[in-house]
Amino acid sequence: MKVFITGGAGFFGLHLVSYLSQKKYKVTAVDIADFPKEEYPKDADLYKADIRNEKKMKKLMQGADCVIHAAAALPLWKVEDIHNINVKGTRILLKVALEQKVKHFIYISSTAVYGVPEKHPIVEEDPLVGVGPYGQSKIDAEEVCRDARTKGMIVTVIRPKTFVGTHRLGVFEILFDWIRAGKRIPVIGSGNNRYQLLDVDDLVAAIYRIMTLSDKKKTDTAFNIGAEEFKTVREDLGELFRYARSGSRIVSTPAGLVKFFLWLFETLKISPLYRWVYDTADRDSFVSIDRLIDTLQWKPKYSNAQALIKAYRWYLENYKMIKSGSPGVTHTVGWKQGILGFFKRFM
Repeated sequence: MKVFITGGAGFFGLHLVSYLSQKKYKVTAVDIADFPKEEYPKDADLYKADIRNEKKMKKLMQGADCVIHAAAALPLWKVEDIHNINVKGTRILLKVALEQKVKHFIYISSTAVYGVPEKHPIVEEDPLVGVGPYGQSKIDAEEVCRDARTKGMIVTVIRPKTFVGTHRLGVFEILFDWIRAGKRIPVIGSGNNRYQLLDVDDLVAAIYRIMTLSDKKKTDTAFNIGAEEFKTVREDLGELFRYARSGSRIVSTPAGLVKFFLWLFETLKISPLYRWVYDTADRDSFVSIDRLIDTLQWKPKYSNAQALIKAYRWYLENYKMIKSGSPGVTHTVGWKQGILGFFKRFM
């Protein structure tokens, strides 16, 4: 089977390409960014290409049995790029896939499509409410996917919780940097809310099971996915602190006041944290994964704490390499801490 993957140079793309190559799939991956080819299987075909280039996509997608569309402009990107890449790019890929009679299209969406809900657990039929350009772009892209279903294509939409794992940096690199330095970790609110995460290896394993399910019609829908086992933010971070033995501990903060200042810092472009992150940080945030479990007869392997510890261990093992790189706005590099770095001195 030939699999065509977009967003292949990203954190998730690296794991997906590696896993499917090990399963002896013929993998073609594209990304607008450069591939660190030394980290990828030698038999994977890697191309630097823009998903909005319809002619290029037609050429590279030829013969694909399955398309896994993970490419996305992330929340820290420019507003116009977020909509252009996430919505227009998805529309172009679905058009090309339909023309080439691709059997299965898997779109990687986000639980950001649910906004800041009051009801938990969140199920797939709950209202979609975009918070910020990124969340809205994911909702709009899902609408494009639903339209493709009316034309006879099987389209699976995956809504993962925030996922962590080896090679995941971004906002988690800030957390890990503070823990390594033994700093106190301020949380918005008390930290007694339940905030579900997901290990990237569980996400990849679930997608593989979706790809190999014999009855493809069962996958022609949307699926939430997150860790099955998770506790409160305070408890999950506490397990990470105990593993790290750095002396870090949680510091509670007044949620309303902190959110106001984080909004101000974001507006002034001196903080890497974007609205959806801090708006949901003090609230319960977890989804039901019953539909996924029932359909695949499978459950995620890693708890929140296990996923965090695994990612932190990789961070320590690769600390010199990580710190020698340039900061950016993707999940595979560290972010500039901005004003957060100033506050770090006093924690």
